[in-house]
Amino acid sequence: MAEKRKMQLEYEIKSSPKILYSFISEPNGLAQWFADDVIYRDNKYHFVWDDETHPAKLLAARENKSVKFAWLDDSPYYLELEILQDELTNDVALAITDFAAEENEAERKLIWNNQIKYLLSVLGA
Repeated sequence: MAEKRKMQLEYEIKSSPKILYSFISEPNGLAQWFADDVIYRDNKYHFVWDDETHPAKLLAARENKSVKFAWLDDSPYYLELEILQDELTNDVALAITDFAAEENEAERKLIWNNQIKYLLSVLGA
């Protein structure tokens, strides 16, 4: 299996951190933009895309700040979603840490761009 490289992306989101946090931390919030479905069972999140389930464990959560999921079927890789807020302007951004094989990086970035567009439409931002 190809080694994956860390990718860090950042998107401006016109939303309050509190509202955005519910969309990155709660199963029904995540299912509205990130995955086809998200099921929380036995302390695990089960992310479903195209009828394939990818289990993850919540490694860390900071209220209205960030969540970090460890992929149980793709160790040692993880997904981190962090809400950044500029102290001067109060602008909010979503920072994403993800991993992709070098040959898949461009495709993964396109997928994230589309997911974020979908999130913005769900937020009405």
